[in-house]
Amino acid sequence: MGDLGTDTQVEQVDEGRFRATPSPAWNIWGPMGGYIASFALRAVGATVPEHEPAAFSCHYLGVARPEPIDIEVRSAKPGRTAGSSTVAITQAGKPILNAMVWAVAGVEGLEHDESVAPAVPGPDELPSLDALGRREGSGTVIPFWDNIESRPVDADGPGRPDGPRPAVWQQWLRFRETPTFADPWVDATRSLVLVDLPSWPAAVRPHAWQRPAFTAPTLDLNVAFHRPATDEPWLLCDGSAPVSTRGMFGWRANVWSPGGKLHASGGGQCLYRRLPS
Repeated sequence: MGDLGTDTQVEQVDEGRFRATPSPAWNIWGPMGGYIASFALRAVGATVPEHEPAAFSCHYLGVARPEPIDIEVRSAKPGRTAGSSTVAITQAGKPILNAMVWAVAGVEGLEHDESVAPAVPGPDELPSLDALGRREGSGTVIPFWDNIESRPVDADGPGRPDGPRPAVWQQWLRFRETPTFADPWVDATRSLVLVDLPSWPAAVRPHAWQRPAFTAPTLDLNVAFHRPATDEPWLLCDGSAPVSTRGMFGWRANVWSPGGKLHASGGGQCLYRRLPS
């Protein structure tokens, strides 16, 4: 079982240069995309610890292995209240991820909140996947799911669904080893993981009953951090993939706390790949 804070630690080896080693505990098909993106976020946080994360965007360029990665952070626009950094992650010279990160500090502005949380039961009102005798992954062994307690809002029974389902995936999730982190940069990795998470699970729901012979690598991930979630162990991953066409699908996701506050939002695009026969 992995701990997100420990398993995304970075070590500074020079100015703007870091090293880290991904853990196989966060594998889905390979290392989960939002997990690998977390190393980029942590590295930027190490260069501007007095700031907080505001926005993150990345392109996934390759699949990492559970071996050392190199992380290079460059300040594209330094600033006292807002700064932009670019990040490149490579492994043995192979590009893995390119990212851009905005960080802010001491900012004032207008205040309003018109976000509306979905009308779903809270985590205390729902059984966990363990209690339901189920596990994510269609019967396959996926280490990632050992790290998170899942309470689905709309749980299908075991086995293949009897027909199409809406392209929506909603689950209350709590990281098992350490559910929250006081450091806003470390805690924001939870939102990176959760915004990235529902892409394929949402997109496959209209088609899972037919057992489609596809997978869908993620091309990019974009996350806006609205407010810290450092005091919220349970977070609702509210994801949907409303359009799937031309060999791609886009997904979007919101991260809510039980009190109805929106903590992060984002999404990205995935590219279909046919599974070998």
